[in-house]
This record gives sequence, C-alpha cells and structure tokens, in this order.
Amino acid sequence: MATTDQKNGQRNLSENRRARFDYEIVETIETGIVLTGSEIKSIAQGKGLIAESYASCEGGELWLINSHIPEYFEASRFNHEPRRRRKLLVHRKELARLANAVGRDGMTLVPLRIYYNEKRRAKLELAVARGKKSHDKRESIKDREWGRQKQRLLKQNG
Repeated sequence: MATTDQKNGQRNLSENRRARFDYEIVETIETGIVLTGSEIKSIAQGKGLIAESYASCEGGELWLINSHIPEYFEASRFNHEPRRRRKLLVHRKELARLANAVGRDGMTLVPLRIYYNEKRRAKLELAVARGKKSHDKRESIKDREWGRQKQRLLKQNG
C-alpha cells in the first residue's frame, strides 16, 4: 500500500488520513524515528498503523505513543513489540518549541505519515494541530462536497 510522491521521490509507508479531518493542522515538521530492523521491514510491507497514535514530550525527549507496527514474522526471535513507544528525533530547539505549543496553547502533536526520504531513511511527518469541534467538521464536509459538485458541473458544461 506504499505510494510514491512523484515531485520529490518520497515513498509513503503509512498515512494517517483521519488526522486532517479531526484536526486543524497549524504546522508540520519532519522528524526522525528510531526503529528496529524488523519494524522497518514490516512498515515497508505497508503494515504500519499510525491512525490512533500521538506524540508526547516526556523527560526532555519526544515519543510516538500507541502506533501499531505488526511483527515481521521472518525475523523469528528478533522481533519487536507491536505497540511499543518509539523515540522521535528532533533538534533541542524544536523540542522546546513543540513542548511550549502543547503546554501553553493547548495544541496536540499528531503524526501524519511515515515515509522514506530521498536517502531512504524512515521519517515521520508530525503536525502541531488543534482539535476541531463537530461544527467545524460539518463545515469541512460541506466544503469538500461543494468542491466535488463544482468539479462535476465544470466537467459537464466545459
């Protein structure tokens, strides 16, 4: 299920599609993610899930919590725990800025996707986001439906 982004050669390994519907994305950053070999192989097969996960600043470090990467069965005894906490790699200044946004502004850190960058390193796109209320979600649905309707009309008439 991995797809390739043609403009910059990135290959999506896992994507959180629900995040853009549930949250208003304020800012995105690219972070490194510490994974074991069996986790990389499992994600490369398109089996990683980050839909229910979030990031948290704890003890001066950034952690990805509740992501599910199933075991890679060919790894036998060297397998990993599917729901373990995974460390995210960011610069110290970025970490302080993220912790400040979460603590003071009431934002949350939501993972958007895991992908390979140009150097074939696994990266996580992390968003600083604000939760949407139900009326905001209804408005998003209306805008999306109107966009589709507009495209249909333009296709039929032009």
